[in-house]
Amino acid sequence: MTRILPGILAMAAIVVASNILVQFVIGDWLTWGAFTYPFAFLVTDVMNRVYGAAPARRIVLAGFVVGVVCSLIAAGFDKTTLRIAIASGTGFLTAQLLDVAIFDMLRKARWWVAPLASTLVGSAVDTALFFGIAFSAALPADINTGWANEAVPLLGFGPVTMLWVSLATADWLVKLTLALLALVPFHIIVRNLLRRNQEI
Repeated sequence: MTRILPGILAMAAIVVASNILVQFVIGDWLTWGAFTYPFAFLVTDVMNRVYGAAPARRIVLAGFVVGVVCSLIAAGFDKTTLRIAIASGTGFLTAQLLDVAIFDMLRKARWWVAPLASTLVGSAVDTALFFGIAFSAALPADINTGWANEAVPLLGFGPVTMLWVSLATADWLVKLTLALLALVPFHIIVRNLLRRNQEI
């Protein structure tokens, strides 16, 4: 457990930061949380590469518990935000566990294949689950379904769709960009951790 403690602490810090930063809007389509949350995939993938799938799943579960606690505190057990808390937890847990499974299947491929493929799939699933559960009018209406289902051009210039679809698209594009950029720190961190483990 001691060896994965840095991963658990990093995951907890990312989840807490993202829960706070999601309240601060950037432009029309994003929050600052969109720029911190994708690093959860980096933590999961580094731990998976260095220590294996089982420890990576433990780190995901620790992040999930922290996320649930943060969501309940933020929601104050208010029914109007409970749906968002459920969406957040469902998206996080499903996407991160999927990331671990895909990474493990692709472990023997070239060094960049597993982290990139698992993060791309995990990010897409996380985005679809979170925004679909939190805001879609296909589910029972709440305080968030009114504004989120307003018809607007996609990202301000595309075909007309629901506002939440634009929010999800912008969020997913950030995740894709960060998935590519994260390959550099992934490679450096993994190389250093593996070298350190060999020296111990």
